[in-house]
Amino acid sequence: MVASHPPSRPAAPSESAAPGASAAPDSAAHGAPARPVVRLRPKAEARAIRHGFPWVYADELVMDRRSSNLAPGTLAVLEDAERRPLGLVTVNPASKIVARMLDRDPGAAIDQAWFAARLARALALRARLYEAPFYRLVHAEADGLPGVVIDRFGAVAVVQPNAAWAEAHLAPLVAALVAVTGVETVIKNGSGRARGLEGLAEETGVIHGPAPEGPVPVAMNGAVYMADLMGGQKTGLFFDQRENHALAARLARGARVLDVFSHVGGFALAALAGGAESALAVDASAAALDLARRGAGAMGRDAAFQTRQGDAFATLEALGQEGAVFDLVICDPPAFAPAKPALEAGLRAYERVARLAAPLVAPGGYLVLCSCSHAADLSAFRNASARGIGRGGRRGQLIWTGFAGPDHPVLPQLAESGYLKALAFRLDGA
Repeated sequence: MVASHPPSRPAAPSESAAPGASAAPDSAAHGAPARPVVRLRPKAEARAIRHGFPWVYADELVMDRRSSNLAPGTLAVLEDAERRPLGLVTVNPASKIVARMLDRDPGAAIDQAWFAARLARALALRARLYEAPFYRLVHAEADGLPGVVIDRFGAVAVVQPNAAWAEAHLAPLVAALVAVTGVETVIKNGSGRARGLEGLAEETGVIHGPAPEGPVPVAMNGAVYMADLMGGQKTGLFFDQRENHALAARLARGARVLDVFSHVGGFALAALAGGAESALAVDASAAALDLARRGAGAMGRDAAFQTRQGDAFATLEALGQEGAVFDLVICDPPAFAPAKPALEAGLRAYERVARLAAPLVAPGGYLVLCSCSHAADLSAFRNASARGIGRGGRRGQLIWTGFAGPDHPVLPQLAESGYLKALAFRLDGA
């Protein structure tokens, strides 16, 4: 299976850590001063960490003056209250998650070889799953690289170093990435809320190889998506919905389809590939809709594809006032509840989406509702969706519960790594 991917290239020489790093990436391996030690409080649950939980919260760690003054991203040895080592962690005293586990070996050298081993393991899974090298290659903690996301687009990889330790070790990470996968271009996408929480600046640019000449075409589920790797949202495309796109394609044969919060046409283009009669994509971004139109053109389905730019809630209300009816409606909004303080407001927003969307579904038609909110678990999201459907005057069957694809593995001990939920309802009136 690996042979279907581009051949590996020779490893690039390892570079030094980024300016401002408090220590070299392999400080424990070259006679440098010993790593600092951080220690759990006596009442902290060390057993959970021994069994694979990767985070230590601020109230679980002894935060004396020395620990509190560690620079964000510092590598340290984590000990339990009895001074027994638990492993090597990265520390950020300013974060609620004050330490993240990197390696069970407290003396591990975080160098190019260490990254290469983690990347090779991640690549082996994706190469078995997919014939073409278009997927999420690294899914943060679930792939043993906390705060690191890497999406692969053939010969191009987009890296999101969303944690201070990853920013400081970006050079050996990129060198290992090129050596293990053979990618020719690496783009750093340094944007998003997570980097701000780590005290990192926002910056995006090519850090290895030539820049892409334009949007990259990506084939999935028979559709063609145009991914803007330099200026698009996140890494340019959402690979996580691949399995749920496939379901929508199965439901879309001969159907009139509405895709709200469509980005670059995710569900709409999959529906057209599945034989939809027509598809209307709604998004606030003109640039995203332009990419969606280009994707429909590349599929030869541009005549069946329409777009409508505007606020999603306002557009749903307007479509209802116009008496519009669709056989399949999909709503895939951004994270309304990215953290617990936003949970109640987020659930109200999901309920509102369902309430506005349900009346647009033809009798016996289908409504697909999605959430990528970490804070809203499946039960809460399902209940909010059901309330909204009821308030929209409809009833129905839940026929599908979907999640992110297998290139977005879940760390069993960390519920937050399984963030995506998709619910498909068949509404009354068959």
